[in-house]
Amino acid sequence: MRKKVVLIGGGSGSFNVLKGLKKYALRSDEDDSIEISSIVTMMDSGGSSGVIRDEHGTLPPGDARRCLVALSNETELMKELFQYRFGENLKGHSFGNLFLTALTEILGSEDKAMIEAGKMLDAKGKVIPVTLDKVNLCAELMDGSILKKESEFDEGKKERAKIKRVFLNPKAKANPSALYAIKEADVIILGPGDLFASIISNLLVEGISEAINSSKAVKIYNCNIMTKHGETDGYSVKDFSDKINEFIKVDIITYSKTQFSPSVLKKYKAEKAEPVDKEIPKNAIGFDFATQPIVRHDSEKTAKVLIGLIFGDGGKKLN
Repeated sequence: MRKKVVLIGGGSGSFNVLKGLKKYALRSDEDDSIEISSIVTMMDSGGSSGVIRDEHGTLPPGDARRCLVALSNETELMKELFQYRFGENLKGHSFGNLFLTALTEILGSEDKAMIEAGKMLDAKGKVIPVTLDKVNLCAELMDGSILKKESEFDEGKKERAKIKRVFLNPKAKANPSALYAIKEADVIILGPGDLFASIISNLLVEGISEAINSSKAVKIYNCNIMTKHGETDGYSVKDFSDKINEFIKVDIITYSKTQFSPSVLKKYKAEKAEPVDKEIPKNAIGFDFATQPIVRHDSEKTAKVLIGLIFGDGGKKLN
């Protein structure tokens, strides 16, 4: 039975999950297969996306580009082209970012640009901006100071107080296409990705959390594997899920049980990051799905876990 799956997030986390789930969208209707919609954060204000946002007045295309490439069934050359990044003479822009910006200006909306780019890339799923409003993700820190845009969260890796809360300025309304995808979903997956910038940023958009809570879909949260300095220092699986549960009720949480080598732990400790503490809520399930030496969710293993949860067979049909 084919099921409708909505992934909510952004950045490399969404890329890795979509890359793995894509092959199950290619399966025939007779098999256990899925229809994918990726709802993507639109608050990026750094790098190429930030420059495009400032100079063209369009939404930042970077997260959407990654998701389109992850879902693409085109040639490796075409996917490499969309990820290709120019030098400083073109301000470090990626080809895909410029392409999506041009499509947006020609067609008049980001929604239409995503649809057409998906066709060109033969994407096995839809990529949907969470909002079509121009908005900044801001943060109030524990010392009372304010970060006024998303790019300041990582700026220079400066020592600063931890994040107390995040908010949008100005407020943003949900893209109707995103609300429709959530309403139709059988399963809603959040993360992995930066807790505040990639996940909660979506839940702050007016109408998104309400739609998720109203949905009868199963809600799955993929907890991060490593903490992030200045944002989630010392966090446990429960701490991550508690932050998500401030907005929506999650049914199932996945977390990493992978044992890391001493050299990997040493490398991440130098970046003031460490494996997420294993204080876990009752609805959390651990899996060995992390890669090394660069720690992230393995695309194929994570997809296998999620398909097992989606179809309720623990992944046995995919062994």
